[in-house]
Amino acid sequence: MKKHNHLVTLALSAMFLALAFVLPFLTGQIQPIGNMLCPMHIPVILCGFICGGPWGMAVGFIAPLLRSVILGMPPIYPVAFAMAFELAAYGLISGILYRIFPKKKGYIYCSLIISMLVGRLIWGIVQFACAGLDATKFGFAAFFAGAVTNAIPGIILQIILIPVIVILLEKTRLINRKKL
Repeated sequence: MKKHNHLVTLALSAMFLALAFVLPFLTGQIQPIGNMLCPMHIPVILCGFICGGPWGMAVGFIAPLLRSVILGMPPIYPVAFAMAFELAAYGLISGILYRIFPKKKGYIYCSLIISMLVGRLIWGIVQFACAGLDATKFGFAAFFAGAVTNAIPGIILQIILIPVIVILLEKTRLINRKKL
């Protein structure tokens, strides 16, 4: 039984990686906010919730780098590089917190919001490091614009969509927090 669960988790993680690869094509058609919807974030966070933190971290780290190498978007450095750490944090933190917080619906939101805050903070740290630790190249204004202002549509979408999906999966017993 354990081997079956591992294979299912591997298949689900591969599906989330594929979604992270494809969703930017779909949202890119929605102008002017397509890229602001943060399409790669949703499958990575869901992977963390459904498959667990380590799987979410792996999918999150691989997705932007793989997409960059294959398609050239996002640009590998510093964008895909920083996104890899950001998305890895989303997947890891959402998965860990989902399993350790009390098994109540409100804590799904807590897990999500904390993972979003930590991921954006890590993105800022990596961007700052890529700028040579030079605040004139990447300061607080650039961090706030990239992590918050430009991402508002994506943040709203994630806060609405992800908990609904997780709650529906729990109700249909496709995921069971009590057994995680």
